[in-house]
Amino acid sequence: MVSGSSRRVRSSGEKMRGKNKQQLAELLPSQEAVRVWFRGSAGRVLLDQEHQLLEQRLPDLFGYYLVQLGFLGEIPESAFATRIRERLVVDTLSPATGGVASVLACWECLPVCTDCVDVALLVHTLDFATDPHQVLREVERILIPEGRVVIVGFNAFSLWGLRRPWSCGAHSVPWRGRFIAARRIHDWLSLLGFDLERVDRLMFRPPLWRMGMMPRLAFLEALGGRFWPLFSSVYVIQAVKRVSTLTPIEPAWRARRCLPAGQTVEPTARG
Repeated sequence: MVSGSSRRVRSSGEKMRGKNKQQLAELLPSQEAVRVWFRGSAGRVLLDQEHQLLEQRLPDLFGYYLVQLGFLGEIPESAFATRIRERLVVDTLSPATGGVASVLACWECLPVCTDCVDVALLVHTLDFATDPHQVLREVERILIPEGRVVIVGFNAFSLWGLRRPWSCGAHSVPWRGRFIAARRIHDWLSLLGFDLERVDRLMFRPPLWRMGMMPRLAFLEALGGRFWPLFSSVYVIQAVKRVSTLTPIEPAWRARRCLPAGQTVEPTARG
């Protein structure tokens, strides 16, 4: 039995968590502001580097259907060549997808059938989602067993993460994103039954956009990947959905017969 005081404490705790979640959601920038930033010069530098990596990773994945949550920029078609037959973009805004099929929907409640998608692609989707954990639950639902999810996100423990406390404006992009640590994403995926396959890291340069500093600091990419990979500003996580099937096994033992089948017992004559 649960006492009345325990119920009140639990109820107040749930209300507090719900209030905190709502407050965090209100601090997130609008999806339109996110898209505008990624279309600008700063966002293009980051997206170009991410797309180069996706061009190397996505061709290794195969299947009939790939669902992309969010649309921040056109990914080169070479990334989807030969191995993925159909691609669908699900976005909260009307996406300009260049001929790719698109659906206007909420990421926390995807209009996609269960166990029908081979690959799910999330490019900074969790960084700006209202409920990132629910988005991952939906991804787990729509993926087939052994399906893959590829997550691109901002790393909290990086030079870009250090920039966030000094961000200007309540809704500035990308600093008001969630910047979820890669380890936390790994924990969420493990709880949902995913196994981590690989983690790639990129963008080791500080966010210095003025006076052409970003091109001058390109040498930091090679140095960072070698000496401080955990402090990259962006990670790309690939995980596979594992499903343990329960196969009924017949018991090894059998009830022993008292009499051999089809035979009778003859009396034993004793001398």
